[in-house]
Amino acid sequence: MANLMTRISRPVALAGGVAAAGLLMALTAAPSAAADAATTTPPECVQYYSSWRYTDVHNGCAVTVAVTVEYTDGQAAPCRVIEPGAWATFAGYGTQANYVTGLRTCEPATTSGA
Repeated sequence: MANLMTRISRPVALAGGVAAAGLLMALTAAPSAAADAATTTPPECVQYYSSWRYTDVHNGCAVTVAVTVEYTDGQAAPCRVIEPGAWATFAGYGTQANYVTGLRTCEPATTSGA
């Protein structure tokens, strides 16, 4: 059996390698600026306290913030709007040790009144 590389011309092999590298770079490119803006880290004045049952988030900032909690298993937490000085309660990490990895800002869901 002949080696496949000896049967393909060098320019064709190089072009294929460059195309594969370009595809890999496109697949691993950073998300768009809009996606980054939607999921940023809240200011340091927003703190969380996590236990197995609840994760309490305190807004120690002078402005209102909208945050969500991130968990190790990727669990989706609701986006909550927290006024200055207020607290919000999210699910804790539970008995399966689904620990909190951090907070992210989010866009609260809007409801339309009829």
